[in-house]
Amino acid sequence: IGDVAWYDKNSGGKTRPVGTRAPNELGIYDMSGNVYEWCGDWYGGYPANAVTNPVEPASGSYRVIRGGSWSYHSQYCRVAFRNDFTPSDSNGNLGFRVAFSSSH
Repeated sequence: IGDVAWYDKNSGGKTRPVGTRAPNELGIYDMSGNVYEWCGDWYGGYPANAVTNPVEPASGSYRVIRGGSWSYHSQYCRVAFRNDFTPSDSNGNLGFRVAFSSSH
C-alpha cells in the first residue's frame, strides 16, 4: 500500500501533491489514500447476500466516502471500504476526483 497511497504512517501528517506515489494497476494516481473521495451515493446498508453494484438509497443524511486518507490507517485505503459523512461537513481529509480523458 505504501507504493500507491498516502496514509497515517507515511504522509507526514498532511496531504501530498497528486501523482507523487505510483499509479495503481489501472494506471490511476491517488485512488487510495491522500484524501477520502466524496461519492454521489447516499449511505445505506447493503443486503446480506452478495450483489454486484448494489443500489444505494435514493436519499439520506450521509454521503459515501471511499479511498482512505493521509490521517487514517492503511486498512481504510481498501477499495471495498466505505464510510459516511454529512454533506455539509468539510475538512482536510475529504476531496473529490476530477477526471478527464486525453483521447479525442
